[in-house]
Amino acid sequence: MTDRSPQKTILITGCSSGIGLDSARRFQDMGWLVLATCRKDEDCQRLREEGLTSFRLDYEDPASIQSGFDEAMRLSDGRIDVLFNNGAYAIPAALEDVPTEALRQIFEANFFGWHSLTRLVLPVMFRQGHGRIIQNSSVLGFAAMRMRGAYNATKFAIEGLTDTMRLELAGSGVEMILVEPGPIRTRIRENGYINFKRWITWQGTRLEEVYEKALIPRLSAIDPPRDPFELMPDAVTDAVVHAATAKRPRLRYRITMATKLMALIKRVTTSRGFDRITKRY
Repeated sequence: MTDRSPQKTILITGCSSGIGLDSARRFQDMGWLVLATCRKDEDCQRLREEGLTSFRLDYEDPASIQSGFDEAMRLSDGRIDVLFNNGAYAIPAALEDVPTEALRQIFEANFFGWHSLTRLVLPVMFRQGHGRIIQNSSVLGFAAMRMRGAYNATKFAIEGLTDTMRLELAGSGVEMILVEPGPIRTRIRENGYINFKRWITWQGTRLEEVYEKALIPRLSAIDPPRDPFELMPDAVTDAVVHAATAKRPRLRYRITMATKLMALIKRVTTSRGFDRITKRY
């Protein structure tokens, strides 16, 4: 008997490298229609040359969110089974040194753009009677760490938004799922250094010595030592596949031992105790 069920469709953002690219390749290998978006046209072209369906969608550009969604609808005949909100970046620095304009901009990329795209996709999923929205959060979505405040703030916001929407969407057929990676080998450090140089004036600040002796050498290292807890992007892809296909997906997927340890420590210790532990990093 021939399987006449329609091809499953997944829309993935942030596919130029790392987690997004690995997930796009995996779902394509599984036979899904993969709509793999990137912020830059040249990255989209590179993915198309690889055989992926790719077009531009930049969370910081509302027009591109709308045009990217419209293109997804055209290519999928109006069907989206899964949205994987993934694209994000960091501005590593102490929050006292992050310009408010920089904070507004990172929230556009890491939070507001996600909400805009989700709101476009939801009516499609309501009409279908089903759908899954997978949010790529982080261990930094529930565990604050120094020099990561801008990223922390956006991921804490994503966690709150997702938990609330999960309650509000109960019974609609649409499921909201969080993925919480710890250290994963991606380009977030390299991209973070680009944003650091763009936004942060560190000379003469209260923490100048910390920047000079610790943060900048780590960000600029050509071949930094591997974090003992670090995994490759496929560890996240494994979780995304389960979240997209399992009959009863988890509400949260905690990936890497670091994330699991942080969640455990936060559950069993006081806020002051947790602060004492995270101050070491």
